[in-house]
Amino acid sequence: MPYTKFPRTKGVSIYRPFIFGSIAEHIDPNNRSSTINADHTHQWTIYVRPCPPQPELSYFIKKISFKLHETYTNSLRTIEAPPFEVTETGWGEFEVQIKIYFVPEANEKPQTIWHHLKLHPYGPDAERQRERREPVISECYEEVVFNEPVEAFYDLLTSSGGVSAGRGKGSKGSKQASMGGKKGAQGEKVAELPFDGTYSQKEEGRELDRLGQAIKTVEIMVKEERTKLEEREKMLAELKSDGSTAVKAR
Repeated sequence: MPYTKFPRTKGVSIYRPFIFGSIAEHIDPNNRSSTINADHTHQWTIYVRPCPPQPELSYFIKKISFKLHETYTNSLRTIEAPPFEVTETGWGEFEVQIKIYFVPEANEKPQTIWHHLKLHPYGPDAERQRERREPVISECYEEVVFNEPVEAFYDLLTSSGGVSAGRGKGSKGSKQASMGGKKGAQGEKVAELPFDGTYSQKEEGRELDRLGQAIKTVEIMVKEERTKLEEREKMLAELKSDGSTAVKAR
């Protein structure tokens, strides 16, 4: 068997969960710093954090870069130690590219995810949230999967606690780190988290129930609009018929 510089742990995949997201708040006009741009309405923080009760992420993450909108000075922000986060002010929402670099022992390529920075509340309670000036929190749960990690990195991962090793988690023959869940062109989020940052199957069930109810509501609205459209088309046809009869009578 040929010698390999970084022997891998065959047939093993290890995953590590984390949370990424943002929190945004209205800037208080009575406590506004003179250094803040006059057009900026919100202060926000975008971050990558450990998923409770997991330990800190720095034992397997070396640094994280956040690519902000190009209108920001030094739009590529690289954070090399916890907390992995960037705080800024602004007035608009945009997509943030988050690139995660692993420690040298991992011998893995960086992984990229995307997060939509939310400044405004959405949903049925959005108006009341605006009135109360509540912080807008948008968090997602994600997993990074290390397929057949190199032995030194395997020892580091398993000695640091957290999620246990498993088998067959990644694609057959894959030996690179990957993000869990389905991926779109810009890395779709796996699961939206509740505002308290705690993810659970119960919360997921409630969210599915809310989505189901929302779908039913939309179906009812569509049915009502279709009925209205049919009534308008019938009325228009009658008007056209009456107009045609009046012309013939002349």
